[in-house]
Amino acid sequence: MQPTANVAIVVVTYNRPDFLRQLLASLQAQSVAPRWIIVVDNASSDHTPEVVAAAAAAAEGSRTPIVSLPQPANIGGAGGFSVGVSKAVELGADWLWLMDDDVEALPSAVEVLLNWGERFKCIHGRRYDANGQPFFFQPVFSEWLGVPLPRLGDPFADADHITINAGCFEGMFVHRTVVEQVGLPDPRFFITWDDAVYGWLASRITPVVLVNDFVLKRLRQQRQISLGIRHLNDSSDLSRFHVMRNRAYVANYFAQAGVFRPFGFALGTMLTAFKELTRIVAIERRAEGVIPLWRGWRAARRIRREKNWRPMPQLAHQQTPSSRAQ
Repeated sequence: MQPTANVAIVVVTYNRPDFLRQLLASLQAQSVAPRWIIVVDNASSDHTPEVVAAAAAAAEGSRTPIVSLPQPANIGGAGGFSVGVSKAVELGADWLWLMDDDVEALPSAVEVLLNWGERFKCIHGRRYDANGQPFFFQPVFSEWLGVPLPRLGDPFADADHITINAGCFEGMFVHRTVVEQVGLPDPRFFITWDDAVYGWLASRITPVVLVNDFVLKRLRQQRQISLGIRHLNDSSDLSRFHVMRNRAYVANYFAQAGVFRPFGFALGTMLTAFKELTRIVAIERRAEGVIPLWRGWRAARRIRREKNWRPMPQLAHQQTPSSRAQ
């Protein structure tokens, strides 16, 4: 019989039913079955609800039921992960695996991550891009600049893992005890910066690692250019607005931790804007993309002036069903 682990996989989806169908099939085919697959549908306007309903019906009576959490409105990736993580903690999962809807899991992914879970509590496996090439996200969150930085060279040349201080919700595998201490993902981000900050918060209480095992493959193709040390993908006006607006939330979290440095952070904001301008000029070639950057920067200034802003609260005072049973 296929072994089952106390793992909840949290998937946030919006208007990508064909990718979602492939992802759910790959999650049901794991060598070690997760206990739950939680699907947060951000008010999709296409046939995504039918895809989720069909997958849930097919999973009835199986070792891995699908828990559907349809939302009345689009609350973004950040809001979706906040809702999904809350449900996973409520169900009593020991491990949570977070991912977007445009990837598929390799057959032994859960088993591989659980093996690493014997040593660490916040783990990122590697991912193939849609073109089959390895993707390497920026794992170093500079507290002076307030931006994640690429790591030069091959970090796995003489190591099977590296310690990092940033996160990525396209594959973060995190233990519930870390979630209880950090709190839920902050829905105020809507999209962008939420996972980087969450990984940074986790790194302040436990080692966060990127391991040299591939566990995911991206399904969605994107236009991109190579900058040598990293690639830039195409983006959207919605993303550009939040990239700039959410700098305020990054600054607020850094200030709460006592690591905010105004000059360095301002330089990091300039570098962020330059990176987005490079996308617009080199990939998308549309001058209108500058407007959302300006609007996002203005919105960030308003957020920074809020006097009653607070970070997401810890959940450590709450006991989950599994923690009560221990």
